[in-house]
Amino acid sequence: MSVMGERNETAVSEFILLGFSSLSGKLKIFLFLVLLFIYIITVMGNTLIIFLVWMDQRLHSPMYFFIGNLSFLEIWFTSVTSLKLMLSFLSVRTTISFCGCMAQSFFYFALGATELAFLVVMSFDRYVAICHPLQYTSVMKQRLCIQLVLATWVGGFMVMSLRMLLISKLRFCGPNVINHFFCDNTPLFQLSCTDTRGIRRVDSILISALVLGSLCLTMLSYMNILFAVLRMPMAPSRQKAFATCGSHLTSLAIAYGSCIVLYARPSGNSSLEVNKGVAVLNTVVYPFLNPFIYSLRNRAVKLALRETIRLGTAKWFPIFCQPSK
Repeated sequence: MSVMGERNETAVSEFILLGFSSLSGKLKIFLFLVLLFIYIITVMGNTLIIFLVWMDQRLHSPMYFFIGNLSFLEIWFTSVTSLKLMLSFLSVRTTISFCGCMAQSFFYFALGATELAFLVVMSFDRYVAICHPLQYTSVMKQRLCIQLVLATWVGGFMVMSLRMLLISKLRFCGPNVINHFFCDNTPLFQLSCTDTRGIRRVDSILISALVLGSLCLTMLSYMNILFAVLRMPMAPSRQKAFATCGSHLTSLAIAYGSCIVLYARPSGNSSLEVNKGVAVLNTVVYPFLNPFIYSLRNRAVKLALRETIRLGTAKWFPIFCQPSK
């Protein structure tokens, strides 16, 4: 009997992702094209930032070093879920293997935790730059920046590796239909045929602590920045600082707002249909906006982009760069 029970517990070898299957065929095609456009722009925009930060000496500063790492992370974070989501709009039934589902869940949460840590690091960098400008170069040394980045990547993946040890204890022996477009934690808990109350509680505490803890640290930095900006004697300086911080806070509102709705509220108040819509905001819209919010609106990045285009044109199309006689 124990052998049969073990076989039944591990009977599920793949899951069916419902996604947005209730939509009409024409609407699915339209949404596929929209998501494909957003995904291409997201990947190209973040890749462009990485390239510019790597090539242009003017961008070899702690702020752009962190932004380059964030751009690299965003490419993978959106790819983990967006590719399956786009595929679901083209196919009648979207399936994912059990191992693929566990891998997708791990990388989604590991990259998400790493991103929250990056937001804390970047807010600290802005705090030092604005509140202590004279000590900035002595504080944000190259060694410290590398250590912060390594700690962010390693810490995010290690914490979520511990979480996956809990998730691996789940057994699936019944329905295999996930009412979502990726392997999120709530639908997996609902499909498990084991008692998930303890794992749910630990998972909820862990993710809530990550989201709310990083939010508090990030807002602490921005509150200090706000007070420093209000003390600036020059109105143009205040206006420029407010414009920069305002765009950053908009990005943070999307990131933390979606995370709080998805993972840091009582489970009894959550709806899978609402979660799917908020998850699109978190995994598709937010990575799409980040290149424009953090970099492509920046004057230094614009200058680096113009210089790169000019040098590229001179190299590949020299005829257009010859002076007119």
